[in-house]
Amino acid sequence: MGRISRFATGEFYHIFNRGLDKRMVFLDSEDAERFLQSMQEFNSSEPIGSLFENFFRKSQSRGRAAKPSKKLVNIICYCLNPNHYHLLLEQNVEKGISEFMKRLNGGYTHYFNIKNKRNGALFQGKFKAVHVDSNSYLLHLSAYINLNNRVHRLKRTIKSSWKEYVNDFDGVCSKEIILDQFNNVSEYVSFAESSLRDIVERKKLKKELENLLLE
Repeated sequence: MGRISRFATGEFYHIFNRGLDKRMVFLDSEDAERFLQSMQEFNSSEPIGSLFENFFRKSQSRGRAAKPSKKLVNIICYCLNPNHYHLLLEQNVEKGISEFMKRLNGGYTHYFNIKNKRNGALFQGKFKAVHVDSNSYLLHLSAYINLNNRVHRLKRTIKSSWKEYVNDFDGVCSKEIILDQFNNVSEYVSFAESSLRDIVERKKLKKELENLLLE
């Protein structure tokens, strides 16, 4: 899997990383909610500082029309497992993915270190990225990420976008990119369940699956 040096606007990428030394990075639901909140608030072309600063800024401007800000990325789906995460992102603006991931990983590491009274890196180096170069790959990858806990045979996942897809509620995902290709949600569920059974054998994903321990 080669290192991606430049992300193209309008293209899709599988982004993933794990904890340093395989350590747990999501210890409880509070951690997962914090990461999810960061995914939402840091996804802005305007700098927001920290989540606290952004909360204070929004409190001060309450009652006034908010200035619209373009998203750095479209979040298609995500999965947060105890020691690693997967994201499927579409870049919206130049350098959008790089900026989004810098804010996300940096902000969450700062939060995690303060909460757990530790210092230093939390994740294993820079995030890994794979270009999604076909619609077929995009669809199967959405199933792989949405059902990632079952790929790894985990009893549970910390947080996944699967519920956004199957329960039809608005969350952080631009799920219409996937769901608009199916007649209804039930059809997508059937596709995802079928894809899960053979996804480890698909040529495009095989290399990733062999390296999911992130070397």
